[in-house]
Formats: sequence, structure tokens, C-alpha cells
Amino acid sequence: KNILKCDFKEPQGSKIYFLICLCFVFSVKFETQKFVEDKLSNITIPEMKGKEGRFQYTINDLKITELNLTYTDLQFVPEVGLLFDVQNSSISLTFHRRILYWFLFDTGNINASADGVNVNTVLNLIRDNQGRLKINNVTCDAKISKMRAKFHGTFGKVYDYLASYLTSGMRFLLNKKICPALDDAALIHVNAMLETIPVRSEVDRFIGIDYSLIDDPVVTSRSLDMHFRGMFFDLSDQNDTLVNHAVDPVITDHDRMVYLALSEYFFDSGMFSYYKAGIFQMDIVNEKMPKDLEMFLRTTYFGVIMMLNPVLVNSPFSLQIAVNSPPKSSIKTSGAKVDVTAIVKVMVLPPGQPPVQLSSMTMEARFNAKVSMKGKRLAVHADLRRTCVYISLPVCQLIPLQAPLKTMLQMSFVPIINEWTEQGVRVPLANGMDFIEEVVEYHNGFIVIGANLHFSKGLKDMIAI
Repeated sequence: KNILKCDFKEPQGSKIYFLICLCFVFSVKFETQKFVEDKLSNITIPEMKGKEGRFQYTINDLKITELNLTYTDLQFVPEVGLLFDVQNSSISLTFHRRILYWFLFDTGNINASADGVNVNTVLNLIRDNQGRLKINNVTCDAKISKMRAKFHGTFGKVYDYLASYLTSGMRFLLNKKICPALDDAALIHVNAMLETIPVRSEVDRFIGIDYSLIDDPVVTSRSLDMHFRGMFFDLSDQNDTLVNHAVDPVITDHDRMVYLALSEYFFDSGMFSYYKAGIFQMDIVNEKMPKDLEMFLRTTYFGVIMMLNPVLVNSPFSLQIAVNSPPKSSIKTSGAKVDVTAIVKVMVLPPGQPPVQLSSMTMEARFNAKVSMKGKRLAVHADLRRTCVYISLPVCQLIPLQAPLKTMLQMSFVPIINEWTEQGVRVPLANGMDFIEEVVEYHNGFIVIGANLHFSKGLKDMIAI
């Protein structure tokens, strides 16, 4: 089994690293060839008129009937871009002739073939002003070694000697048309497809994400490296963002088509944005309050209630939970964890009267976080592992409250978190592509997702926008 090594080092300040390796290029070469064949098949050549001795001719209605791309290659060109190379191929075509010789007029079709077709096309990739991947320039060189034409009709054999004039002109015109056709395909159609990849978009009604490129992509002989911003933001205050102190991910040996590396900052900026949006708070009351927990609270705080107001004894209880600082992720080789600190207020709710606070506690909770990728969406599932509740000292006081509070959080608070995180966020991938055969690896300070790509439609359909 061949292992493709894709070394990768990203600059300071980037948060998501997307690496495309040679195995991806190998897999899309055939689709690229079909796309090029389609574009070359639609080449149009203007009417050609000329005069040679007593002969006057007009050539029009040219149609390419067959392309035989004998040898094609798709590869990375270091520090330049992507090369598509066609060598020693052929083109079959037909066109209509009208020839006047003295007073004799003849029309008919001509079958022709172009041999020794060589096309060398290099796409230069950059980051545009919006931070989007873009083809900036196309370098193209096309050559046709020779061309042959066969006349049919009344004067076919007589006109054969005109073939050299006609084929020379047609070869010249074809040479001039191949590169503009490929330029148009890349600069207009492929760039239009790249514009469908989200750069800055809403995740939900609370937060958005910025996937803009930080700098131009880096092309090596084995890979295309892209450094995305990968930063979440609060939709109500998009300029209030988290400072990045995360370590730089490093991708080592893998044999997948693409790799996505996510630093702790990616997850921290998401939780920071949700925290700023105010969704990490909830009120556990009425039917949301587990009966055993309510009974426990009523028993625990019976003395306090009696001292405050005995009338409150039969009033319902409420737990108000509000995260008081942005949650913080920690990624190790053993997995990912999220630490959350929240204020828990025990309230009693007398009918028709303002709520009465019985106690205020600080709760520290730790969640295990499992990262997954399906299709184009990155999702996280949280599972509560530990809680610690204390009043003033940073030690686990109120020990009897630990178990019922943890159960309540697992049943009520965790599902709210997972409701948001399991919806997932779309990764920067074009429509028609999806991740498959994903492998998630945890490292110290970052996560690497290796995957292959599934094309739900051909490259031609993806680019036909």
C-alpha cells in the first residue's frame, strides 16, 4: 500500500488548514479530461474565405466530431499552480466547402483530422480581495503538428491539391482557438464554481463563520496548502472576536485525498461567539425540573425558607444556570474536552410575587467533545463527564448536590448544547463534493481530519453554473 506524505506547516495566525494532496489530483484527472474535451468540442471557427489561382473557396460550419486525448497529465507546479498537459493527441472534424473554379461551382463536406495536438495549460491560483480561492491567470500553449483533409464530391480529386492551403489556414485558426477556449473555461466557469464556496456566512441565527483565505495558496510538487481564517463571530457584534493563542497544527503522513486541520482556536472562537450571543443560559423550572431534584432542593433549603418566609414552603423551585465566561477547549491525543464555568442560582417562585434567591453557587463542568465530519458538515457531540459545585472555596462543596445536578445537566442542559453543535457547520467545499471515509485524529492542540472525496456530479456539471 502506497503512503502519500503530505508535509504541511502553516503561518502564524491561521486557524484552519486545508491540504489537497496528489492523490486527489490523480482521482480528478479523468473528470478534468472530460471537461476539457467538452470545451474543445464546442470550439467555433469563423468562416474562412480565400483565393488561389482560379479557385475561390469558402469554408464554414466547422464541427469537431471526435477528440482523442491520447496522453493527459494533471499535476502541481511548485510556486505556480496546477498544470493540465495534453500530448500527442488528435482531433477529427468536418466542415462545409463552397468552391468556384471559372464557371464551375461545387459544394460538399470535408473530413479533416489534426494530429500531434499538444496543449500545455497552467492555472495560477491566488487569494482574491474577498479571501476566496481564485484562478488569477492561465498560461496556455497549443500546437498542432499536422492536419489532413479529404475532399468528397464531383471534383474531389481535382481539389486535393488545394488541401495544403486549406489545412494550413485551418491549423492556424485551430491553434488560435484552443487556448482562448480553455482560458474562458478556467477564468469564467471554474471561478464561478469557486464562488459557490462560502467565505463568510451565517451558521445559525446567532453566529457566523469566516472561511476567508489568509494568504495565497502554497503549491508544492505534492500538495496544495490553503490557510483559512476559520473564525466564528457573533452576528450582533461581528468585530468582537477572540485573540488566537492556539498552536499551529502539523499534518504528517496520510494517504487520503484531503486533510482538514483545526486548532483549538476554531472551537474556542465558536464557543466565545455563542457565549457573547447569550445562548449558554437556561432556567430549569416546572416540567423541566426533575422531581427528585426538586425534592432534594426543597429538603436542603427547608430551613432557609422557614427563616425567610414559611409561606414559600410549597412554592415551586427554579434553577437559573448562566455560563459566566467563554468555555475553553483542550485537545490532547486522548481526545477533546471543554471546560465550562457557570453560576447556578437556586430560586423559589412564589405565585404573584418576585422570585426569591435562596443560594448562588459556582459550577465547574467538563465535557468530552467528539468531532465528526459528514458530507460537508463538521459536527461536535458533547457528553458531560464531571461537575463540581462550590459556594466560596474552589473545592467541591455541597457534595450531596453533585449527583442530582449532574443528572439534571445531562438530561436538560447538554441536549441544548448538542442541539446547536450537532447541526454542524459547513466546511469550505464546492457543491457536488462531499467528504467520505473520514478519519479524525486528535493531537496536542489540534485535530486533523483525513478524508477522501465523493463527487455527486461530474466536474462538467459542477462547473456548469
